[in-house]
Amino acid sequence: MVSALTDALAWIVVAAFGASAVLQGSHRQYSRYTAVAAWTLFAAFWGLLAPYFFFEHMSVIEGALSAAAVPACLYTAYLVGTGKRRLETLTRSIAIMGLIFLPFETIEPARQFAIETVAQQSEWLMAQVGYHPPIVEGDHGYMAKFVFTGESVTGEPGHKYTTTVLMACTGIGSISIVGGLALAVRAPLKRRLQALAVAVPVIYGLNVIRVVFIAVAHGEQWFRGGVYRTLVFAVFPTNDGNMVSYLFADRVLAQSASVVALVALTFLLLRIVPELGGVVEDVAYIATGNEYDITRQFARSAD
Repeated sequence: MVSALTDALAWIVVAAFGASAVLQGSHRQYSRYTAVAAWTLFAAFWGLLAPYFFFEHMSVIEGALSAAAVPACLYTAYLVGTGKRRLETLTRSIAIMGLIFLPFETIEPARQFAIETVAQQSEWLMAQVGYHPPIVEGDHGYMAKFVFTGESVTGEPGHKYTTTVLMACTGIGSISIVGGLALAVRAPLKRRLQALAVAVPVIYGLNVIRVVFIAVAHGEQWFRGGVYRTLVFAVFPTNDGNMVSYLFADRVLAQSASVVALVALTFLLLRIVPELGGVVEDVAYIATGNEYDITRQFARSAD
């Protein structure tokens, strides 16, 4: 139910951002009104997702980021509505992000292609490092579930440790963020394409490594006891000892590393497209209320 509602709302949000972007040229006032509506709807979207990430997906990081996005989007709507910040580039970038991401999220053949491609390449990489788990059909109907067999935490043999590649595991989300930012800024097309040529392979490659790490860590139970068990039981709503390695590897280590990698990649891209600094400065202002000259500090001239 939540997925169907959020998918529909996501298309509405992207349409609103897209309309605002189209109106920026000759109807700036209407563009501003539309952007206010878009940011308000975006807040509602994240508000619906936050409980899912916290309680069903058991992701503290994604849940916290979704919850924080609600007041951030409402504050952004206020800034745009009052004319304190125009945020036109950020508005364009979100429209482009949605157009990149939503087809994979909501169109079945595209979703299946993305998930099964990542699963196949992860299977190949696992084999290169000596792991050969069977890959079977997951609950979503795609051949994207890795199955390791081992001893359970209670000592019972033959326990199945399974890891299923989902849409969130494909890297499309991060690619859409970077793609939206690079394509939205006012910069020479050559440099924007160079940024994408750097970012997309790096994101995709790191994502396949992440999937392999999580599947093997869970299947081989690298983090099953001791301090890991205590931490996982304290943070996540579970008392299943067989899930400790998975939750620690994915929800703690991999997701934390993903956030760090995305921030580091953004600053790397500033070297190629210094104009991205304006978007980063806008986001920093929304988050802190302070002005920053990030472009001057982190980006060198592309000339």
